Amino acid sequence: MSEIVISNLHAGIDGKEILMGVDLTVKQGEIHALMGPNGTGKSTLAYILMGHPKYEVTQGEVYFKGRNILDLEPDERSRLGLFLAFQYPVAIPGVSVANFLRTAINSRRKAENPDDKGITIPEFRAMLKERMDLLKMDHVFAGRYLNEGFSGGEKKRAEILQMAALQPEIAILDETDSGLDIDALRIVSDGVNTLRSESLGVLVITHYQRILNYIKPEFVHIMLGGRIVESGGPELALTLEKQGYDWLREREPISS
Repeated sequence: MSEIVISNLHAGIDGKEILMGVDLTVKQGEIHALMGPNGTGKSTLAYILMGHPKYEVTQGEVYFKGRNILDLEPDERSRLGLFLAFQYPVAIPGVSVANFLRTAINSRRKAENPDDKGITIPEFRAMLKERMDLLKMDHVFAGRYLNEGFSGGEKKRAEILQMAALQPEIAILDETDSGLDIDALRIVSDGVNTLRSESLGVLVITHYQRILNYIKPEFVHIMLGGRIVESGGPELALTLEKQGYDWLREREPISS
């Protein structure tokens, strides 16, 4: 069973340290929630795990499948089985959802085997139809240009469809609930729950308890001041909902 192990991770951007010693392990089959107020490093952690070039790691290790992935390019990390759903997905005019997914799949296959001819169109169509049916998505969605003119909910559903097609082992959902109304949140959460299995580990990054009413985590972690200061079960998110972060700030005076 694969797991991603983050040890004493320090990192920042433009000379400013943001992460100050993060320790976290997420295994396949587990759902973890990472919570915390703005500016504590949650999204920074997501970007660093996927290899965003603007962020600099100054200390620590991130191991996945026996490799320190900090030495790998983003596409190499993806091929190993990592996936990031963005808080603000980018539109790609002129590129349909279907063409984007087929290109991504073929790029992976080509990297693993230079002689691979790529997934055939009939095979791809059958796979995409099966995944969209699983997520209860209208097939018309596949023909639209990726994220162009999409609502917030449609952008996040496109991310979940990418996750379904690429079948990662560890998925990081960076504030997937951002900008969603209750109906869209429920639809996106249903998609994540549909894909939930023993072969998929998920790290849900969020500010609020509300998404955790739909995606039930086994583990909840709280980040303050660039490090995880508290971990527990689902009840920890309910404690935050009732009490906020002040009790942790009092205990962790150097935290933000």
